[in-house]
Amino acid sequence: MRSNSFREVSSGGAPDLFQNESSALAKALAMHSIIDAEAAEYRQSLGELIEHFERLMRETRRLIGRSDRAEREMQALAQQLAYRASHDALTGVLNRSAVIERTTKVLRTSSAVMIILDIDEFKRINDDYGHPTGDAVISGVVDCLRRIVGEQGFIGRVGGEEFTVLLPGHEPASGAMLAERMREAISESVVVAPVERRITASFGVSINEVGTGFDTAYGLADAALYRAKRSGRNRVEFADR
Repeated sequence: MRSNSFREVSSGGAPDLFQNESSALAKALAMHSIIDAEAAEYRQSLGELIEHFERLMRETRRLIGRSDRAEREMQALAQQLAYRASHDALTGVLNRSAVIERTTKVLRTSSAVMIILDIDEFKRINDDYGHPTGDAVISGVVDCLRRIVGEQGFIGRVGGEEFTVLLPGHEPASGAMLAERMREAISESVVVAPVERRITASFGVSINEVGTGFDTAYGLADAALYRAKRSGRNRVEFADR
């Protein structure tokens, strides 16, 4: 009866991947049903069953190990894809969509200073020295921002040569100080061969209360940035608000 049940389970349309093990188990079940079988026959049947069971255990361990590796690889791939979807490929700072999302989230519960900066006359750098040099200038500017901002806020690249820095919870005075430090650092330390002219950036700053929308915060800072450009570049201007 037990042997018949096993055959029903192991038979079917799909090929049996464990045919040898199934055969050994069927023999053992058949032997078990023989009341007066010889001890040697029992031993032989049990030995075959043990041998195939050990093989199954080895294969199971191997498959579990492969499955664990595949799961770890999938997790790592998912993390890489999530990172690429939210970060700028050249600099590693947040991209525009991530900046909008993060800023919106912060401003729901906190005030924040938003700083927008734009590298001065960047098109001339690209035209005169080529895009690889332009990329090096962008990377140099971001390095300056990282050194100054640290853990106080987050940095995003929202355009070719335009960046944002959001400083959650900062007062106007501390935001002004950091913006001025960024401006000075870029002007004094970003040197990229073969660019011979000084590399500078212009800044616009908005002070935003809790509940301010991204578009409002960004629009105010952008208007201040435009005034900085019109006023001679390499300067910090504040939003009229």
